[in-house]
Order: sequence, then C-alpha cells, then structure tokens
Amino acid sequence: MALGILLALGSALAWGGSDFFGGIASRRRSHVEVLAVSRVSLIVVLLVCVALTGEQLPTLRSAVWAAGAGISGALGIASLYRGLATQRSSLVMPTAGVVGAAVPVLFAGIFEGVLPILQQAGLAVALVGIWLVSKGHDTDTAGASRGLGIGALAGIGFGGFFIMLGQVGAEAAFFPFLVAGVSGSAAAALVLIFTGTSLPVPWKLPRALIAGMMDAAGLVCYGLAIRSIRLDIAAVLGSLFPAVAVLLFWGLAKERVSKQQWFGIAVCVAAIGLIVS
Repeated sequence: MALGILLALGSALAWGGSDFFGGIASRRRSHVEVLAVSRVSLIVVLLVCVALTGEQLPTLRSAVWAAGAGISGALGIASLYRGLATQRSSLVMPTAGVVGAAVPVLFAGIFEGVLPILQQAGLAVALVGIWLVSKGHDTDTAGASRGLGIGALAGIGFGGFFIMLGQVGAEAAFFPFLVAGVSGSAAAALVLIFTGTSLPVPWKLPRALIAGMMDAAGLVCYGLAIRSIRLDIAAVLGSLFPAVAVLLFWGLAKERVSKQQWFGIAVCVAAIGLIVS
C-alpha cells in the first residue's frame, strides 16, 4: 500500500507541474492550442516507454476504458486551462479540484464499500484542503456562475478520467496510457477543427511541451498506483495537484500566496497523514 500512496502523490507532483506550465502557456496562447501541443509531447513520451518495454497491445476492454479516460481527461484539462486563462480562476481551480476528487470517492463508496472512519475523515479533510489551496485572491463575484460552471465541467472530466482509468486491466504498464493519450489528442484535434484554430508549431510552445511530458509522468504514476490502493484514495491523493501548482506559481512565477492558501496546503498535508494511517 505504501508504494501505491507514494505513486499517487507522485502523480499529484507531476500534474501540479503540468498545470503550472500549461497555465503559464495559456496566458499567451489559446488553451486549445496549449492542450493540443501538450498532447504531442505526452504521446511521444508514452511511445518511447512502450518501445523500451516492448509491451503487447492491451485487451479490447482495457483499450476502450483507456480511450474514454483520455477523452474525459482532455475535457477536464481544456476546461481548466480555459479557466486559468480568465479572471475566474479563483473559482475554477477549487471547483475543479473538489468535484474531480469527489466524483471517484462517491463511485468507490458505492462499488468498493466504505473506508474506515479515519480514512474517511482524511478524504473529507483533503477535499477541504483542495478547495482552500486552489482558491485565488480574487473575491469579485462577477461571473461567478460561469466560473463555477467551467470548474464543475473540468472536475467532471477529471473525475471521469480517474474512474475510467481505474477500470483498465493490469496486463500492460504503458500501452493503455498511450491509448488514453491518443484519444485525448483526437478530442483536442476535433476542438481545433471546430474552432477553426490551426495547430501551432510544437517547439514554439516549449511550456506546453513540458506540460505534456509531466502529464504523461502523472498518468503513469496514477495508473500504477490504482493497482495497489483503492480508487478513492488514489484519486484524492492525485487531486492534491493544485497545492503543487500553487507552490510553483509562488516559487517560479513569484505570484503571491494568500494565508488561506498556505493554510490549505497545511490541511492537505494533515489529510495525507490521516489517509495513510
């Protein structure tokens, strides 16, 4: 179980880094362009992993679930990038984080049974921490309903990603994630077509490329984590990525972190202690 927890936390670190670089890139270019370019580097990384391990094709069942996870995850990422590029990010991030974590918790509670009370408390505390640490400085309520809507859409995408990836079989380590990446790329390509946006030259968006590489790392860590720990625990630990993103924006982009966010980070750390106890 310890290895699964470490892997789930590793996915949070990787996804937090991915959101940092993707969010920065989305401030200068369309969030759809950033998503599409990030999918390019994600696929390249996973292709290399598959080639090095010489894995066989996954079963049809695993491939279908992985494809669904990729599409759902792409929806979540596109919505989050769009939210981060607007003045409603203070509502989008916490809503996306909490909804994305709560959906698999409800799913696991129904289909896998109820956790011990201490771990239930840890999951609840983590949701509070995710909300606090994701909440930005902007307290203006203008456009609040739209911000909540974008955040909820992103959260549903992430929640669906967590659940569907959890249904993938353990017959391969990387190939199902490659399938997820390809399906997510196809979804991003369709958005580009419908919006009339051309795919930018990938190497002209280095931050988007880095975001995709880190997303691939998070994908693999999470996929391996759910083989040894419950879906709800893995999903909530993986959903702590906003804390990592906030710390990166503070340390690298020199953005101010509020007292509320620092408190939220401390709450997340306390939640981890309860979950692993």
